[in-house]
Amino acid sequence: MTTTARRPGDNDFTIRIANVNGTGSASANSTLMKSLFRMGIPVSGKNFFPSNIQGLPTWYEIRVSGDGYVARSGRVDLMVAMNAETYRKDHADVAPGGYLVYDSTWPRSALFNRTDIHVLGVPLSRICNENFPTARARVLMKNIMYVGVLAALLDLDRDVIAALLKEQFAAKASLLEANQKALDLGYAYARENFSCPLPFRARTLGRTAGHIMIDGNTTAALGCLFAGATVGAWYPITPSTSLMDGFRKFCEKWRKDPETGKANFCIVQAEDELAAAGMVMGAGWNGARAFTPTSGPGISLMGEILGYAYYAEIPMVLFDVQRCGPSTGMPTRTQQADLMACAYASHGDTRHVLLFPSSPEEAFYAAVQAFDLAERLQTPVIVLTDLDIGMNDWMCRDLQWDDAYRPDRGKVLTAEQIEALPKFQRYVDADGDGIAARTLPGTHPKGGFFTRGSGHNQFGGYTEDSAEYREVVDRLLRKWDTAKTLVPKPVVETSERCRTGFLTIGSCDDAVREARDRLAAGGVPLDYLRVKGFPFGREVQEYLDSHDRVYVVEQNRDAQLRSLLLLETRTTQDKLVPVLHYDGLPLTAGFVIDAVNADLARGKAA
Repeated sequence: MTTTARRPGDNDFTIRIANVNGTGSASANSTLMKSLFRMGIPVSGKNFFPSNIQGLPTWYEIRVSGDGYVARSGRVDLMVAMNAETYRKDHADVAPGGYLVYDSTWPRSALFNRTDIHVLGVPLSRICNENFPTARARVLMKNIMYVGVLAALLDLDRDVIAALLKEQFAAKASLLEANQKALDLGYAYARENFSCPLPFRARTLGRTAGHIMIDGNTTAALGCLFAGATVGAWYPITPSTSLMDGFRKFCEKWRKDPETGKANFCIVQAEDELAAAGMVMGAGWNGARAFTPTSGPGISLMGEILGYAYYAEIPMVLFDVQRCGPSTGMPTRTQQADLMACAYASHGDTRHVLLFPSSPEEAFYAAVQAFDLAERLQTPVIVLTDLDIGMNDWMCRDLQWDDAYRPDRGKVLTAEQIEALPKFQRYVDADGDGIAARTLPGTHPKGGFFTRGSGHNQFGGYTEDSAEYREVVDRLLRKWDTAKTLVPKPVVETSERCRTGFLTIGSCDDAVREARDRLAAGGVPLDYLRVKGFPFGREVQEYLDSHDRVYVVEQNRDAQLRSLLLLETRTTQDKLVPVLHYDGLPLTAGFVIDAVNADLARGKAA
């Protein structure tokens, strides 16, 4: 009942590059990762960057996995140490038997004193000073030079790297020439001074066909476009700002009249998150598909509008790209700590529909689902991703689209339908599913009503009558039951004999799947359920009922997913074992395995 620790091998290793924020290393790191991807090797990239503009340490971690695992590995097999301030930490983080590459222009023999790793010194600064004329060029070319060193050490396809450089600098011949020169200098030095390749290397696989490298903020923005969204309002906040940046770029290309050039979209940067949410709600009331991207602090500020939209039954979509809290927390680290805040945002008896994509691929489809659900249920829908999904580089399957798709607008009355009514009554539930028919402004004079965030009866009139108030809020509860049948169903993988399993959410998926594989290989099989939407449907209840022990894996301190399960299902505390990861870095399979093994050991001891 043990698992074997992972050791590096061909197409199975992790590279970490330590640098200084603002030095231009992002381009070099991206070139390295894309080169591996184009060699057909499954790969993922995680960027750990500071929340200031420049000057503080930054790390970029690339996992290479021929088996297709894309979660963080939890170890460093090859460290490129480019930041003198973090040498000591970077040196310590290399796994036993691993390799450290550093700029030996300034020798560090007194610092690098471990005997269980290999230290490879490359005089990057000296070589750059000798070959490039300006200070800025020397800084930038030092980055691409370490890509050349790694190309030699890992036996990368240099033709692939050269093709990427040509794509990047096609319009800048001088930059192309300089980058190619730096690449060749690094490659030549490594070949002349080290035994190349290393015992582990990159071998062309052909396993990335039909896949792309992309981040979740971009795919979510694309999903909004395909869903028919025409209005976006937001206040900039890390890590969600690039979602609106992406939507703007897509709209500039695809949401303009080809003849007149007139924009068929509206994007507004509001004075704060509360105003942004109000603009989105107003657009939704008018019939537009509208959304706002934000993060935890924004959700806190939007509470008043979310309660209004829930009670007045106005569709709107939010994207919460979660980061570390409380308060400002760590803006550039990842977490899943907004679950409770989003589920019950605002005061009073308020519940919100939530979607939990596990990757950029799912973020694309979840965006479309969110708009359909918001209009069908006439309520806010919040898509919860996180910084890891939103801003990091993921290998995803090609996104697919059905041209037959038509937006689900829900119960929106046409002018003819309104005309045929003896009288329009906004909050009358004719079908028993908790959802009343709505009208859009200007459709027909008989369809007008006063939208209230204060007490109202089923006819839309103001009331403080107890029975009339209860009639409305009880109908909202019926609508909640309807939502249980409409949110995406969970991913469930079970066997008849297993009574123990995982239950998880969002970006934990890849780490938990890898942990499950490794545990099974060690003789510990577990079932699996990944929640994709809230409220929880019957599948979640059935899974909980059929298992004696469920490891609830999530990335927050206070077991918020577990708390939601206890509040919204009939399960009991004793069977839900919390597995909590909340240091701001993405979850690893090793962390999950250690937690399960520790629990099993406690059970044996008892």
